[in-house]
Amino acid sequence: MLFVFDLDFTLWDCGGTWCDCTTPPYRKKKEHIFDSVGRHIRLYDDVRAVLDTLIKKGHRIAAASRTHEPEWANELLELLGINGLFDYKEIYPGPKIPHFKTLKNKSSLEFQDMVFFDDEYRNIEDVSGLGVKAIHVPDGIRFSDVYGLI
Repeated sequence: MLFVFDLDFTLWDCGGTWCDCTTPPYRKKKEHIFDSVGRHIRLYDDVRAVLDTLIKKGHRIAAASRTHEPEWANELLELLGINGLFDYKEIYPGPKIPHFKTLKNKSSLEFQDMVFFDDEYRNIEDVSGLGVKAIHVPDGIRFSDVYGLI
């Protein structure tokens, strides 16, 4: 099974905005990350436990983000300490359908063997049309969102 996550407002909060609306350079102060205007960028509380549990159970994980600043998203994944956990990353502008077609090719899994989490309902509708189990998480991912699936 492949578990796929959107980034902005699904795995993290970039001070109330999307990562491509932040203002790099980013700086790490102790365990906190800020952009140059002081926006606090943080993972939602359950993210690390969700990703670690999926990996421990033998599942593959992927990121699928429609950001206009893929470099910034990748830098934040690194700064937040989760970059190395992803088997696949499709991070670029545009609708999620191409992201999932590429994930299908890279993973050799069928769409019905994928689960997707996103805060934006338009993405849930698009991706579920492919046969992917798509779950709307309007307040970010929580462990309870994946518990019954693992």
